[in-house]
Amino acid sequence: MYDQFYGFTGRPFQLTPDPHFYFESGTHRKAMSYLGYGLAQGEGFIVITGDVGAGKTTLVGHLMNTIDANRLTAVKLVSTQVEGDDLLRLVAEQFGIEWEGESKAELLRSMEQYLREQARAGKRTLLIVDEGQNLAISALEELRMLSNFQLGGHSLLQIFLLGQPEFRQTLFHSPTLEQLRQRVIATHHLDPMEPEEVEPYILHRLGKVGWTGNPSFSPDAFEEIFDYSEGVPRKLNVLVSRLLLYGAVEQMTRITAQNVRSVVAEIEADRGIDASTLAPLPVDEVVAAAANAVAPTPAPFAAPTPANETAAEWPQRVADDRPPFAAPPAEADALELTVDAKPAEPAIDPEQLAALEAQVASLEERLVEQDAALRRVLDLLIEWVERDPENAPNPATSKTWAA
Repeated sequence: MYDQFYGFTGRPFQLTPDPHFYFESGTHRKAMSYLGYGLAQGEGFIVITGDVGAGKTTLVGHLMNTIDANRLTAVKLVSTQVEGDDLLRLVAEQFGIEWEGESKAELLRSMEQYLREQARAGKRTLLIVDEGQNLAISALEELRMLSNFQLGGHSLLQIFLLGQPEFRQTLFHSPTLEQLRQRVIATHHLDPMEPEEVEPYILHRLGKVGWTGNPSFSPDAFEEIFDYSEGVPRKLNVLVSRLLLYGAVEQMTRITAQNVRSVVAEIEADRGIDASTLAPLPVDEVVAAAANAVAPTPAPFAAPTPANETAAEWPQRVADDRPPFAAPPAEADALELTVDAKPAEPAIDPEQLAALEAQVASLEERLVEQDAALRRVLDLLIEWVERDPENAPNPATSKTWAA
């Protein structure tokens, strides 16, 4: 959509790696130097690592575009989550060797014969293995065995290993890979781009699709783009692609830092998860989350009333010399009383309120009636005492009066 609005001949920030858009940042320039050195050596292993989206695949694609096919045969493996025997079959398939029904010994013999034929024809053979972090130890050992093939004192196969950072941990710290490590002649880690490389990178890709200045970018827009992408090419491609779509929808000819922040907010919102769709966490996870969270300010301590102070609590309160209904020392020290905190007002149901008011009115009427009846009884008693004082009950001795 945005390519049509801005008159581009293609989409410069698509996620599919395309060597046509290769940009030689400082770290990619170093990687190409190591790869060129490895090709000049014609033997051993070259190891290139980088984080997800660092541009390893684009780098390899650019390298293969620069290779003279008449002098070098280059094949590439991507599906590497296999064991040793399956890896040999994948390599044989890339070499065009029939492997079905072949034993491992026969397969190795056929591969060696293929490499010798390539060498006699004046062509070297390069094997590029991507996603090296997925390789099993047995697969790495098979690659080492393939690197042993020689003809006239020269290696018949050179291997480039590409992978994510954890591949370096496997390769250089596994005790069973010492022999392979001794065959590594160069390594390089692809770092993110520097802040000053973001603008040339974006303009370079735009230039590949016929960009003529529309849209333009403000200088602070490039700063915001770097802050979000951290210089990682794939993250940068995602952001700028969304920026161009945003600009096309809003019919913008200039992209500013505020526009970048708006698009970043949209991307982050797209990654949000509706809490109502989440399953309840296990109890241990809830406890762990609560322990890592910042504790909110506790609510004011509600002092117990005489009705809820138990018989077991009373002797302890007396022993601690605490005033009645005070919080225990441990609780009092842990609490932070909030003076200004106000309890939330409960919602009032009009029907419940009317019913309560009716009950109060009924009780008041009964109290009035009881008060009038008591007064009548007292009046009768006084009249009886006044008429017959000798038979009046003695309050000190009369059981009836006491009752």
